[in-house]
Amino acid sequence: MSPAAQTRPVRLWSLHPRYLDAKGLVALWREALLAQAVLRGRTRGYTRHPQLERFRAHPSPRLAINAYLAAIHDEATARGYSFARGKVGRISRVKPLAVTRGQLRYEWKHLLGKLATRSPTLFKQLKRHKSPAPHPLFRSRAGPVAGWERSKAAKSGRAVLTVPGGARSLPAHVNTARTTS
Repeated sequence: MSPAAQTRPVRLWSLHPRYLDAKGLVALWREALLAQAVLRGRTRGYTRHPQLERFRAHPSPRLAINAYLAAIHDEATARGYSFARGKVGRISRVKPLAVTRGQLRYEWKHLLGKLATRSPTLFKQLKRHKSPAPHPLFRSRAGPVAGWERSKAAKSGRAVLTVPGGARSLPAHVNTARTTS
């Protein structure tokens, strides 16, 4: 992997993949495949990526990332794209991951910012949505932006590390967020 690729921000969206434009959906597919390789121990890059915390905290991290990929594959198939189903891995029913509504709002604003320049037509369609749906693997609940997110809210001390079965508040000095996308 090139040094440029290792520093490239990764975004594993908590939002439903239906909101992504074609470029965003393809990027999510690639990034989720990279996350799957990390969780399988097949790569040395991105092993400490903060967005992987929520998958590592899951009782079955590999099955959780497979379920995450399966939903992306389903969306791609519905659009007529040909993503390789064989790359998803074994699928079984898994416990959903929690995502806070603060995290969903943060990602929604971030996505709309990307779409405003990259896909203005889709931006105009989506900007009216006030409560976007989470990715099918996630269940939303009250709470702020996730602690691993590099944002003003996460740095303020209101960040939360979301794990299956609940959330743990983290003071700002514990925040290890490194992502910028």
